[in-house]
Amino acid sequence: MTRLGERIAELIAADSPIPVSEYMALCLFDPHYGYYTTREPFGAGGDFITAPEISQMFGELVAAWLYQAWLANGRPMPATIAEIGPGRGTLMKDMVRTWSRIDSTFFSAATFALVETSPRLAAIQRDTLGPAAARITWHESVATLGDAPLFIVGNELFDALPIRQFVQTAAGWRERMVGLEENGVLAFFAGMASLDPALLPPGAASATQGAILELAPARNALMAEVSARISARGGAGLFIDYGYLQPGVGDTLQALKDHVFDDVLAHPGEADLTSHVDFAALSDVAQAHGLRAMTSTQGSFLLAMGLLERAGNLGANADEAGRDAISAQVERLAGPDQMGDLFKVLAVLPEDVEDVAFPAGD
Repeated sequence: MTRLGERIAELIAADSPIPVSEYMALCLFDPHYGYYTTREPFGAGGDFITAPEISQMFGELVAAWLYQAWLANGRPMPATIAEIGPGRGTLMKDMVRTWSRIDSTFFSAATFALVETSPRLAAIQRDTLGPAAARITWHESVATLGDAPLFIVGNELFDALPIRQFVQTAAGWRERMVGLEENGVLAFFAGMASLDPALLPPGAASATQGAILELAPARNALMAEVSARISARGGAGLFIDYGYLQPGVGDTLQALKDHVFDDVLAHPGEADLTSHVDFAALSDVAQAHGLRAMTSTQGSFLLAMGLLERAGNLGANADEAGRDAISAQVERLAGPDQMGDLFKVLAVLPEDVEDVAFPAGD
């Protein structure tokens, strides 16, 4: 068992089983042994590769969308352009480079910010950004981003926020807990806490025994905070993650270690824990704050933003090997059997802001 696994086992033995949400939070964010606290998760040497690491085209097209959203908002200045959960900083690096080329006035006047809670990752982001880091301010929360209109992006942000799971039992829906088997091994159990029927998504009432239902109050709370800011002060939000567009029942909690799937309970603190994002729930939160919410697949979004045209421009100055690499990047980002359909996109805008490119929906 890992060091964190031993600590979790001791915690459970001394008190009682813990909810899945608490288990996820410990695995990812424990200050001494948590995954994001101690490991380098990104890139070929980590456990997964994000879209900005695959190709510069991803960051360029996201930058183009945020710029369009700024234009559609009436070109407000001052304006804050932010990324939340910026990983290694690759996305912001590509966006800043893009903005500096398409509109020098916008680039000079806007404030650029990263929302990052990990000092270790913030240091990596500064290295990635290089000289561009001088234009960036770092924040630990959205609350300190100031009062200007906010144009914010989050890529693979919500999937890492802890979720609650409920299991259908003979006595109804009960919260799924992490406890200990008689031999001291971590295992899942059905707890005593029941679920308010009003929170059930369509179809959940007829779920069979053993079915798993996921709720994500932490995700909804963050979405509410961002939506409230945009609703009150103007701006836009773009959020990209793997997930589903329609609510339902199912266990999507997964662990990834060394680029392969792992048992969720096997290596606490040494494997990335994520779950699929309910984009319908996030859309509902944004709409409750008076915003317009639009969803699509990542493939449709990138193609609508000009992925093929940008690939052609890059390929025009490349040799055959370079063109093959660009073609592979396009397929990886937008192919339906790769990230194109698995990853979804949520755009949120004030109701009166129009003329921002976005696919009709999938």
